Amino acid sequence: MQKGDKMVIYSPNRLEMLQLELALMASGYVAVPVFAYFNQDTAELLIKHSRAQYLAVAGEFQIANITPDLALKQIFVFDESVSDNRFPKLRQFSDLLKKRPDPTRQPDQKVAPDTVCLNMYTSGTMGTPKCVQLSHKNILSQQAAMQVLWDLDENDRFLSSLPWHHSFGGIYELFTALYNGATFHLESSFGKNPQTILENWKLVKPTVFFSVPKIYQALFDLISEDEEIENIFFHPGLKFIFTAAAPLPGALTHEFEKRNIPVYEGWGLTETSPCCTVTDAKIKRLPGVVGKPIPGVKLRLAADGEIQVNGPNVMKGYFDNDTANAGAFTNDGWFRTGDIGQFTESGLRLIARKDRIFKLSNGEKVIPTEMEAKIQNRCPFISFALVEGSGESYPVALLFPNNALFNSSENGEMPFTRCAGPQDIEELQGCLKKCLDELNTEIKQKFAKIRAAALIDEELSIENRTLTPSMKVIPKRVGNIYQDQIYALYDEEKKAGENVYVIRLT
Repeated sequence: MQKGDKMVIYSPNRLEMLQLELALMASGYVAVPVFAYFNQDTAELLIKHSRAQYLAVAGEFQIANITPDLALKQIFVFDESVSDNRFPKLRQFSDLLKKRPDPTRQPDQKVAPDTVCLNMYTSGTMGTPKCVQLSHKNILSQQAAMQVLWDLDENDRFLSSLPWHHSFGGIYELFTALYNGATFHLESSFGKNPQTILENWKLVKPTVFFSVPKIYQALFDLISEDEEIENIFFHPGLKFIFTAAAPLPGALTHEFEKRNIPVYEGWGLTETSPCCTVTDAKIKRLPGVVGKPIPGVKLRLAADGEIQVNGPNVMKGYFDNDTANAGAFTNDGWFRTGDIGQFTESGLRLIARKDRIFKLSNGEKVIPTEMEAKIQNRCPFISFALVEGSGESYPVALLFPNNALFNSSENGEMPFTRCAGPQDIEELQGCLKKCLDELNTEIKQKFAKIRAAALIDEELSIENRTLTPSMKVIPKRVGNIYQDQIYALYDEEKKAGENVYVIRLT
């Protein structure tokens, strides 16, 4: 390999992936992690776009989803048992662990801090993923800043399920552990099974835990059923938890706070390596407030409220994307985040993605993300909520249920929430009418109140490209797929289709 050459790593989290990524970056090369279960079209699209000449794959699934057309110089596979006659240059990863035939050839120890070492693709919620170019300085500036704020060392234990192709897990959590010499445990269900997470929790007794609100909610649903599990989870060594991607519901925050376990929330983007702000555990957490800038990072608001960032954490730019680069920075070099925010005494308050705000037919602006967050925080039986209404006379909502809870919940109120605990989707329909009417009363502007909702008994998924690999909704894709259901909410004579429950609101 030559300086600056790239290797795509197409694999779930595992030891070999970490070894390879660190070796590449320390030697002046560029690691390019991609989601382990992308289909062939997406995997090959990103491999080609990255212009990587080398590829590492986990095993059979990944090798089956690439073709010889990629014209790669070399492919390495982690699983020893995997072979494929289509690729004569396929080699085992274990070959890289053998002693070099030429002992004089050593990694370059003089890699400059500004050298690009990591290409990470964005989640693609608003379209095709963009390739973010990050340097050693970008990544390590985060850790220098967090050392000022946190007290972590070699005695700490991490239990990790966040994927490394995504900045929250692959930069922020991973390098927090490495930088401080902590022990890093890979969660064996990759965050998919709350019961397994708790079994691993019992083994590891993590001192810190990084995750997203949906995982915390799923864990609490299990904890509430067993006092022994509750004691295991809230063990004396748990220093703090960190949450990102969406606000942690107030009821869950309260459960941690009443046990004197600090809850930190952060905000940032892949383009900012990723963290820009972190909340102060000594200040009362407020909905939507994501804290103040970490040391070294500066924030400001544009005239339209867009948050702009300046600091050592800001990327070098997007790879091979002149259009995106042209709009990414201001004339004086500040990064345009695309998020609308507001400064408060407690810190930055997030309002919405700039491209999610829409206008009604009367010209009034609606911020859909505020209502979406309220619905999902109020009702654990709703996995995803999407508010639409651009060009229409009023907003409507598409709601997707969390069907797994129907089987696990008991009659009566759900623990840690205000939810009454419906037993099936028909009960949920009636329950939601009451909740949505109550949430509407909290909205001051009459034009912004939701008039109708469609409860759709279908799953959003990575496979049908309605969710990103980091489990974020892709609004345009969902809006296109469920366009008929949206139309039916504006015209009572139109049928909404099968497995759809229409809720008319006062």
